[in-house]
Amino acid sequence: MTTAAIVSPYDFHPVGEVPVHDATHLKTVLDQASAAFEDRKSWLSVADRMGILERFSKLFESQTDKLVAQAAAEGGKPWQDSLVEVKRALNGIRLAIETLPHLTGTEIPMNLNASSANRLAYTFREPGGLVTAISAFNHPVNLVIHQVVPAIATGCPVVIKPASKTPLSCFTIVDLLHQAGLPPAWCQAVMCDSTTAKGLVTDSRINFLTFIGSARVGWSLRAELPPGATCTLEHGGAAPVIIEPDADLQDAIPLLVKGGFYHAGQVCVSVQRIYAHESIAKTVADALAERAKHLIVGDPLDPKTEVGPLIHPDEVTRVASWVKEAIDQGATLLCGGKRLSDTCYAPTVLFNPPDHARVSTTEIFGPVVCVYGYATRDEAIQRANQLPLCFQSAVFTQNIHVAFDMVRRLKATTVLINDHTAFRVDWMPFGGRQESGLGIGGIPQSMMEMTAEKQWILRSPVL
Repeated sequence: MTTAAIVSPYDFHPVGEVPVHDATHLKTVLDQASAAFEDRKSWLSVADRMGILERFSKLFESQTDKLVAQAAAEGGKPWQDSLVEVKRALNGIRLAIETLPHLTGTEIPMNLNASSANRLAYTFREPGGLVTAISAFNHPVNLVIHQVVPAIATGCPVVIKPASKTPLSCFTIVDLLHQAGLPPAWCQAVMCDSTTAKGLVTDSRINFLTFIGSARVGWSLRAELPPGATCTLEHGGAAPVIIEPDADLQDAIPLLVKGGFYHAGQVCVSVQRIYAHESIAKTVADALAERAKHLIVGDPLDPKTEVGPLIHPDEVTRVASWVKEAIDQGATLLCGGKRLSDTCYAPTVLFNPPDHARVSTTEIFGPVVCVYGYATRDEAIQRANQLPLCFQSAVFTQNIHVAFDMVRRLKATTVLINDHTAFRVDWMPFGGRQESGLGIGGIPQSMMEMTAEKQWILRSPVL
């Protein structure tokens, strides 16, 4: 078996290596997972699963420093944000444990007419079947927890392919699960090329696919799922924010800077398009730029770093070309707009780029925030809604009636009021519609998706 070296996206120093699997190995892994599920005598009881996850949470917490260092090194997310991610992931494990006892069925009313007389009926939830997962690079710890732990909690075997740039965290998590007592067949990680990875989608035994990545890949994979298999797809967005004239800018600006430049903008709900009323638009843009130009960009392993590298030098080149295009088409550059190294791009604020520029129409996935002026609220909503994306959005206003009007009219799965678009807690529904994705994630929501409801009906003359 060959191995792949994993390097830091910041300075390319080696941070580890993982095995590279071929189609034969993937088939063996799927055979083992499927056999575990088909043998009902080997199913893990609820008590067994809760015990495994309890032990896993303790092991996971004991490895906090290692997990933070590993995630920051392989993914480039700054240490301070990687620490937050690992703590969130630990809470996600505990949330799954807490949710499991509440994953119950309901009573179905009987004895309502002659045909239902003398009957008693209930539903319960059971493991749905084999789960496969394809993950993304930008949250190498928490995304794996979100895709793997709900499957384990609900008694489903799971096979996960981590992102090729950030597999170390995934392999560490799977190893900790096995140390906690989970039989190996019930959770396995594979590292393979995209062609081989299609086996995680096309195998007839798959019941559920959880995919996090690009829309182009996600929608094409969905079309190849076997009959009866379901999926959740989490793609990207180009999150819009509307700032009304009465907004508290002192409160808003720090939030928007964090939401726009967190993890160098490599977040599916990163603040990208800010529509500010024309009476305050330049003030908003200048205030954002003033804060952005003082952000500390550099080594993600330095606790002082606020913005790390992009995942690959090609991404720096792409972002630079998009920014140049916007400037050439009339946008005003207020800060940034330059490559700091092969791997880092300066936090950038653009004022009034044209609506047809790529920075206005496509997810940037880089440290670039655009500010646009608008004349009327109707115009702002129309421009915020103009893309075939539907994920998280935000509104800043002190008028509750305006806020509720925006909630009703904005094309989004979530509207944040007086907060940035990148806010998330792990028990809330999370996901996009239209090109942004399909289905809803979140630990409890995924646990529901991965189980199947079964009904039993008792007929008895004494009922």
